Amino acid sequence: MDEYEGPVALLELAHTLSPSDVTGRVVIVPAFNYPAFRAGRRTSPIDAGNMNRAFPGRPDGSVTEKIADYFQRTLVPMADVVLDFHSCGKTLDFLPLAAIHRLDDAEQQARCAAAMRAFNAPYSMTMLEIDASGMFDTAVEAQGKVFVSTELGGGGTASARSIAIAKKGVRSLLIQSGILAGALELAPSVTLDMPDDDCFVFAEQDDLIETRVDLGERVAAGDVVARVWATDRTGVAPRDYRAERDGILASRHFPGLVQSGDCIAVVATVLDGRGDFGSPRAATY
Repeated sequence: MDEYEGPVALLELAHTLSPSDVTGRVVIVPAFNYPAFRAGRRTSPIDAGNMNRAFPGRPDGSVTEKIADYFQRTLVPMADVVLDFHSCGKTLDFLPLAAIHRLDDAEQQARCAAAMRAFNAPYSMTMLEIDASGMFDTAVEAQGKVFVSTELGGGGTASARSIAIAKKGVRSLLIQSGILAGALELAPSVTLDMPDDDCFVFAEQDDLIETRVDLGERVAAGDVVARVWATDRTGVAPRDYRAERDGILASRHFPGLVQSGDCIAVVATVLDGRGDFGSPRAATY
């Protein structure tokens, strides 16, 4: 695992949280795939398993599948709310956001949206998931739970700002859930939407990327968000990659070199609107 805001925030939470302050239950898992975390990579060095593609898991499977099965059948059923910390690892950089998915159950989605707003990241994103197979969030949502995820940065590192967002967000979500006492301190949060796969721009070649738009900047459909230059010869025009919709740049490719199939950019639509907060009573992180 090469995403670090969540582990820092959760290790501090485990160190500072007093049982006498808790109403209900808090399950804290700082490193979901511990072998991968220790190796500083997304997949396990033991079985090459990606925890976020291993669900529902198998009790008699590989190490990664066994961990997934334990979450699926033991930990998730305990919870009303699941917060799954992510950043973009070494390959992407994202605006700092909390995120939920579009769900068939409108009431469940409303509860997720209330929890996302309570987390109160600088950006709050609703997205249509285009590849849900084997995902932790799919397993959680199928059990009717509130699920909130994050993307708090990227590049395989964390900043003081992104860690502060994670620390505040996890405690705010515990307050909103009725698990900790206190009042929510809500700062402005830009509401974003990713309604379909037109939000994504993917590379169709390997080579040197030139980013043309910075994170958070507005783009219009047809604008060039990145160029890819061939480096095996000079005097050749680059290939332009264009936005498919109006919005803001929510994510960009991080390393200077891309490979065919890499995500170059994500363009999100800016929306307005806020809502009320619910009050479930158990959470898993």
